[in-house]
Amino acid sequence: MKKALIVWGGWDGHEPEQVATIFANILRNHQFEVEVADTLEAYADAEKLMNLDLIVPVWTMGEIPQAYVDNVSAAVQNGTGLAGCHGGMCDSFRHNVDWQFMTGGQWVAHPGNDGVKYTVEIKQSSSPLIAGMEDFTVESEQYYLHVDPAVEVLATTRFPVADGPHRLNKAVDMPVVWTKRWGVGRVYYNSLGHHADIVALPQVTELMTRGLLWAAEGKQQAEALYGDQTVKQQNNYTGMGDSQ
Repeated sequence: MKKALIVWGGWDGHEPEQVATIFANILRNHQFEVEVADTLEAYADAEKLMNLDLIVPVWTMGEIPQAYVDNVSAAVQNGTGLAGCHGGMCDSFRHNVDWQFMTGGQWVAHPGNDGVKYTVEIKQSSSPLIAGMEDFTVESEQYYLHVDPAVEVLATTRFPVADGPHRLNKAVDMPVVWTKRWGVGRVYYNSLGHHADIVALPQVTELMTRGLLWAAEGKQQAEALYGDQTVKQQNNYTGMGDSQ
């Protein structure tokens, strides 16, 4: 049975407890053993994280000890999956660049705030994560992010829609869903999910279900490719943290 850890907290406006419950139900329905924690101390046990198949952060803003980020990073580098959505993963710790490097992006704005109607455009490719899915419209926050150019983009949204100082720039297609690798671990992100009702939309739930399962499958595949000992001997990246 695969093991997952969901850690929720931070800014209450993103309804982290409710979103964590949705993710826990998805994973339990797929026969995961799920632990749900409401404290960042859940990241304190490095060995425990290393033995997980999946970590799901649902934590917006706040501060995190650098040692906890290093523990999560080491686990993901060695095959533990990392998957999340919206500000719960890519606006978690604004002052921690190591977290941003690992997750693939950082929120910087949502022009028009909540209630903007926009289209999520599925980027048709060979990825099974979006196979059979079609473009859809949501009415929520439209996330503008600074994004790692190394990510594989699976869905986008066109800016500008709402007015703002960015409007006179050329139109851009902002990533909404992406994947990346961190060491041999799989990382999945979806910028949708301002409130639990958005996560519960059929299209968003389907995207998140596929992403959670895909990220969790990385541990077994890494061990099959590299062998258990080889995976655990990978050189772990430790960033500069707050020393810059």
